[in-house]
Amino acid sequence: MIATLIISITTFILITLSILFFPMIRIKNFKIGTYWIIALIGALILIIFRLVPFENVFNELTSDSKINPLKILILFFSMTLLSIFLDEAGLFKYLANKALIIAGKNQIKLFIILYILTSILTVFTSNDIVILTLTPFICFFCKNANINPIPYLVSEFAAANTWSMMLIIGNPTNVYLATSASINFIDYLKIMALPTLLAGITEFILIVLLFYKQLKNEITPNITDYKIEDKPELIIGVIHLLICLILLIISSYINLEMWLASFICAASLLIIITTLRLKKKRKRRQLPHLIMALPWQLVPFMIAMFVIVVAIKYQGIALKIGEILGNDLTIIKYGYSSFVAANIINNIPMAILFSSLPINLEGIIYQRAIFSSIIGSNIGAFLTPIGALAGIMFTNLTKAYDVKYGFKEFIKYGIIISIPTISVALATLMIML
Repeated sequence: MIATLIISITTFILITLSILFFPMIRIKNFKIGTYWIIALIGALILIIFRLVPFENVFNELTSDSKINPLKILILFFSMTLLSIFLDEAGLFKYLANKALIIAGKNQIKLFIILYILTSILTVFTSNDIVILTLTPFICFFCKNANINPIPYLVSEFAAANTWSMMLIIGNPTNVYLATSASINFIDYLKIMALPTLLAGITEFILIVLLFYKQLKNEITPNITDYKIEDKPELIIGVIHLLICLILLIISSYINLEMWLASFICAASLLIIITTLRLKKKRKRRQLPHLIMALPWQLVPFMIAMFVIVVAIKYQGIALKIGEILGNDLTIIKYGYSSFVAANIINNIPMAILFSSLPINLEGIIYQRAIFSSIIGSNIGAFLTPIGALAGIMFTNLTKAYDVKYGFKEFIKYGIIISIPTISVALATLMIML
């Protein structure tokens, strides 16, 4: 048990240090994330020294259970592919440009519109894709308009990692934790809708109060009318997203697993768009580049972290942690501990670990532990850049656009916004459960 604990903690610490100080290594023209390599080494050490039997790992990876990490990865990648396609079809840029036109010179109006836009897109697509898409847009627009981008960047990042709680597909941590507890799409929404809504309102008020003086100043943006290059393709993409959402909603009633529903929609989109482009003999890039754009480094990272958690369970460490947390004040203990843990080991490994902690809890107490951990995994993402992989990508983007928004600034705003937001979300969850 001690050896497993030392290797696991060392791996988590090295992952955190790699994210902070050496997130990438360059091999010729390729950049490779260091975080997943460290996680993979840690997992291999545990297997090689038989601290977790390979048979156990293999059985867990190939099991027909809902928490099979391969199924969860397929669900996440399928939804991400749909989001990337809609982004490349111009949906996000078109909506952001329309927001600028509607807002005119009024910064407060623009701020409200962009917050609502970020929230809606996050609910129905993916928080990571929204952050990757809107962050460059915000940086570029603010530079052109000669205004401070920080209020908009703080708002975007906080909104994307709060409204991602609304649906089970909003974040891979939601998928893993909810699936581990056999919570379906509708039951998840019934519980999480109100905590997400009130948390979103809370953080919005806080951000407005923080930046109100700056937002009162008028702006003179240089706006160009953005047009969709191929409307039929965009319509096909939106239809596939809607069908996917409908299938996910009714999946538990028609005995269709969520990973399969999303995979079918993503595969259908690829086949239809590729066929249309081949028929029209388009010179545009064909769709394999969409496959290449997927976050493939997440695969070895998630599997490696899954192996570490299997080892932690095998050695009885998870059981000990679960006993320490106990079965009273469950929402408070699991909510805040997951919130902190996400910023120590990142929210994806945190979700994998926390899915195994409440194994001795039952009924409503078990649900409280799972749902409060979901809240912690989402809102914990904007306490520090370490809280989620999106935070790492976000800080890299701001550096690329010469925006001074470093680690200290991120934490400063993160503490002010995230702690009241998670407190409201957890308090609301207490009412729901």
